[in-house]
Amino acid sequence: MSDVKAIEKLVAKHQELKKEIANIIVGQHEVIDQILLSIYTGGHSLLIGVPGLAKTLMVNTIAKTLGLDFKRIQFTPDLMPSDILGSEVLDQNRNFKFIKGPVFANIILADEINRTPPKTQAALLEAMQERAVTIAGERHQLSKPYFVLATQNPIEQEGTYPLPEAQLDRFMFAIELKYPSLDEEVQIVKETTNDVFPEVKALFNAAEILEVQHLVRRIPVPNNVVDYAVKLVHSTRPGTPNSSEYVNQYLDWGAGPRASQNLILGAKAHAAIRGKFSPDIEDVQAVAMGILRHRIIKNYKAEAEGISEEDIILHLL
Repeated sequence: MSDVKAIEKLVAKHQELKKEIANIIVGQHEVIDQILLSIYTGGHSLLIGVPGLAKTLMVNTIAKTLGLDFKRIQFTPDLMPSDILGSEVLDQNRNFKFIKGPVFANIILADEINRTPPKTQAALLEAMQERAVTIAGERHQLSKPYFVLATQNPIEQEGTYPLPEAQLDRFMFAIELKYPSLDEEVQIVKETTNDVFPEVKALFNAAEILEVQHLVRRIPVPNNVVDYAVKLVHSTRPGTPNSSEYVNQYLDWGAGPRASQNLILGAKAHAAIRGKFSPDIEDVQAVAMGILRHRIIKNYKAEAEGISEEDIILHLL
């Protein structure tokens, strides 16, 4: 199949997928789009939202519609690396046998990742980066496609272990989950307090998603779009030739090269699901908020004046 035909097929499948997910999830269209873009590009996402916004249900529904196996890991302060990666045990013949942990699935929901100590966070992050885990000196490959969606609760920060910037950078998107609108909440209450439990059907399988990931990488990008993405990332770095007075005034640190790579990959996927055969500057701008939000660090002046990361990114765009 030619890439043109493959993109046309992807547009149709993506629309079908969104309709199927909407059988269970009300609203949250932007959030679902960003999660799907992340899967289409082979990235990972960090979901930031208050409890009770159906994060687990959303990820479970997306996993079912993509035909992938899904595991949820509830992160707690006493969780050890072996609890998520797996461990070696003695079998009846006194031989060591490896028992796989929950990290061995296509889609992992790492619930409240900031509740667990850095040692356990690092074990998951190695799996995300390497697509493999090492137990007792032996390397075990994870099945592909492999997608981690970690959640953070932005309210209670007592007794938490915030992810260091280097680890946050491993996530392609940081997605903010907002409260539903009044009409959406009325619909949610009506649909979830009756005796009907809707089901969704799988529209993809693992091999098809890997094909989509290769297709997205093959999409050509004009030089001016690459220049725009890289200049945008450079403009977030205070004290550099490309930074404005505004950035120097409000930011301590800017985004690194991984942000430029993710902007281009995200723009390619964003263009593809809209039936475009090459991304333009608008596609970069459409994914910029989710990709840059967690990669820039404000200073005290920005905090004092109530300026958010979103304000700074909008100013740069």
